Amino acid sequence: MRSQIKLGRVFGITIGLHYSWFLIAFLIVFSLVGDYRSSHPQWPVALATGLAVTTALLFFLSLLLHELSHSLMAKTRGLPVHEITLFALGGVSQLGQEAASAKDEFQIAIVGPLTSVVIGIICLGAADSPAPVPVAAMLSWLGYINLGLAFFNMIPGYPMDGGRILRAVIWWKTEDLERATMYAARTGQAIAGVFIIAGIIGYFRGGGLSALWVAFIGWFLLQAARESHVETTLRNALAGIKVSDLMVEDYPTVDSHESIQDFVDHTLLRTGGRSLLVTENGNTVGLVTPHEIKHVDRAKWPRVAVGEIMRPWKKLSTVAPGTPMLRALEIINREDIGLLPVVSNGQLDGVLPREKLFDYLQTVLDLQYVRNGYCRKSV
Repeated sequence: MRSQIKLGRVFGITIGLHYSWFLIAFLIVFSLVGDYRSSHPQWPVALATGLAVTTALLFFLSLLLHELSHSLMAKTRGLPVHEITLFALGGVSQLGQEAASAKDEFQIAIVGPLTSVVIGIICLGAADSPAPVPVAAMLSWLGYINLGLAFFNMIPGYPMDGGRILRAVIWWKTEDLERATMYAARTGQAIAGVFIIAGIIGYFRGGGLSALWVAFIGWFLLQAARESHVETTLRNALAGIKVSDLMVEDYPTVDSHESIQDFVDHTLLRTGGRSLLVTENGNTVGLVTPHEIKHVDRAKWPRVAVGEIMRPWKKLSTVAPGTPMLRALEIINREDIGLLPVVSNGQLDGVLPREKLFDYLQTVLDLQYVRNGYCRKSV
């Protein structure tokens, strides 16, 4: 779940929105306007609407504080945090790696629900103080919704907070992260199944959109539990692997003076390669991919040289042969490149092709599913 809209940075952490956030924001505002008008019919429409918008924004602020507490706790434990994304079902913190111990995992997971509880108690306490009726109504809703958020997140459905707490406990008891993740993921899938079935039954019993929403949450948890288990499996598989173990020393290149037309006709379409190193007088000067080519008018392909559109060498991310494979994978995913140059002492030792790394990961998954008795899956 990646951000499409960046809002800024807090404590060095990028904050962003997924497009699905706008859907849930609209639904919350629409629902709150109806609730406020129903409870206080004497309120003008403008007051109810303005209060609903303010309430929704404060609710998402509380969600952000929930996720920020996870991220800050992770940072105190030495884990890199890339970003926090708000989306249709809440928020998610993008951590760069797994916690180093069951204790760290437990603390990172539990701090989110505790933050929501604190926010809920503060809002309910403020709602009972002498405050204008609209403000009290808003604070009361925020108080109960945050307490509900804390309770919901404590359901042991991995990868929700409760599921991560369950994983931390199993990890502590077994001292095996992969096994703990497998058990927590299966529990999460079972709970997700209950959500889906309950939502479908509720819909046919007249539950309407609310019941379908429950089923959708269950479907999302089902997918998230599986993907989280796969991610942990792959991280463990790459833990002891270095770039030098998978890098290729002899890789196709293209001359910087070759036209885009010749490059496409004679190399890309015939070999199926996605990324090639660009050379000039025997020296590597850059990298070219279809991404650069598609921004050039097709009529200009015969007249434009590859060297004019390539990503210059100085702007490329490179890794050393001893770099952990997990770090290389992060760079490949972040920059969406098919080829990662491997450099030592200022010289090109080889390249790490994305397809070779993904083939290795697919082999790991195949062996993992066979070992656990699952059907074969694809990355």
